[in-house]
Amino acid sequence: MKLRQKGFTYIEVVLAIAIIGSVGVVSSGAIFQIFKGIDHDDEHLTAVGQVHNAGYWISRDTQMAQSVSVDGLTLPDFLVLTWTEWDAAGSPIYHSARYFFVEMVDGLGKLKRNHWSSAGANEETFIAEHVYYDPGDVDNTTKASYLDSVLTLQLTAFYEGIQESREYRIIHRPNFY
Repeated sequence: MKLRQKGFTYIEVVLAIAIIGSVGVVSSGAIFQIFKGIDHDDEHLTAVGQVHNAGYWISRDTQMAQSVSVDGLTLPDFLVLTWTEWDAAGSPIYHSARYFFVEMVDGLGKLKRNHWSSAGANEETFIAEHVYYDPGDVDNTTKASYLDSVLTLQLTAFYEGIQESREYRIIHRPNFY
């Protein structure tokens, strides 16, 4: 540029546009990767949350249970737990918690809990969704076994291609009756 002329040359403008464009492409690629990572993290957290919620409820009921049934159950039933509680007057109150699958499609379904008591409770609670149950896939499926007062429970959830499994070993309370 000459001394008394104002403005930019054509080459300076093209160079500035090219630099700004390069910065824009790189930053938009980084933003895309961040959002993609956030979606992946959300999917992972959803799967983990489903497994943990089911593990919490089943652990809670198993620790109170005097009877645990896992063998011989047929779909939709998955697990049945029973226990007795004593009221202030010394009368027994009988409880059962039945865990069962609903809306099963291609091995994925929702896990629900039905709590019944002789005191009048009969409530159904949604426990988890995206729970994977396929008896033919013995390594990855949700499954339960009961041996020597220990419930071994594997819970598996699939959500948007993410698989999450946890194994729980739950000991029920001692039976003093």
